Amino acid sequence: MGLYQYFTIGWKTVILYLLILVIFRLMGKREIGELSVLDLVIFIMIGELAAVAIENHAEPIGHTILPMVILLGIQVFFALISLKSPTFRKMIDGTPSIVIRKGKIDEKAMKRQRYNFDDLLMQLRQKDINNIADVEYAILETSGELSIVKKDKKKKQKQVFTLPFIVDGEISHENLANRKVSEMWLRRELRKRGYSDINQISFCSFQDGEFYIDLKDESE
Repeated sequence: MGLYQYFTIGWKTVILYLLILVIFRLMGKREIGELSVLDLVIFIMIGELAAVAIENHAEPIGHTILPMVILLGIQVFFALISLKSPTFRKMIDGTPSIVIRKGKIDEKAMKRQRYNFDDLLMQLRQKDINNIADVEYAILETSGELSIVKKDKKKKQKQVFTLPFIVDGEISHENLANRKVSEMWLRRELRKRGYSDINQISFCSFQDGEFYIDLKDESE
């Protein structure tokens, strides 16, 4: 391999490194553990394209930059759709699964996620929980991380966690069922508080006897 080829590999590596930094910055700020399936696929494909381009130093760099830019466009386009469409967001990212509910393990939810007891115990240990009896709720997030709500032994009452009833103007009937309330009850309570148009609500949850309601930004 001659000096020119080493030089070509060197400047390609620098350019692709800077380009990947820009692409990841444009894709938004998300921790590695919070990547969606779409983000992960894009990251893997971009990494593979960069590796192949560096190995094939005779190939024009434009043949690598173009598919990278296309992948960025796809990711940004899908991200914008997911912001406006909860249905599309669920299709791409999935939904969290409650694997421990009110202190009881939900084996059906674990089977649906192909999540076994070894996985559950390992992730509980990572949260410094050695006794599963201390857990009120365990939620397997879409990123694969396990979120924990511990039992409150001092207050001797069951703990709850936030479940959104409305997201982007759409009612979550699944979450209403989890809280054992109806859509009619929700609409009635919202009307009492002066919210008659569900479509104008960006986020609504009910916890500890209180509603949290956030309206959509007027600029949207």
